Amino acid sequence: MTGPGPARLPARPPRPLLVHWLIDAAVVFVGGAFLAWLVGFPFLPLAVIALVVGAIAAPYTRRAETRALAARTAEPDPPAS
Repeated sequence: MTGPGPARLPARPPRPLLVHWLIDAAVVFVGGAFLAWLVGFPFLPLAVIALVVGAIAAPYTRRAETRALAARTAEPDPPAS
């Protein structure tokens, strides 16, 4: 016997643009930190570059999250077993 179907996640608004900017910058920084360490590139310019790239990428990642949240709410309810 199986229980009820999987629970659906509640609807929520997308995260603020500032959150996307900080996360995108952190991803760029961590990705580049290892390469910078190998090559000897200083970390301060890498941090500035990461902040700039994060600011450029943030609107795109927020738009992708908005589309994903809209698709999640548009899906039909899973059938109850």
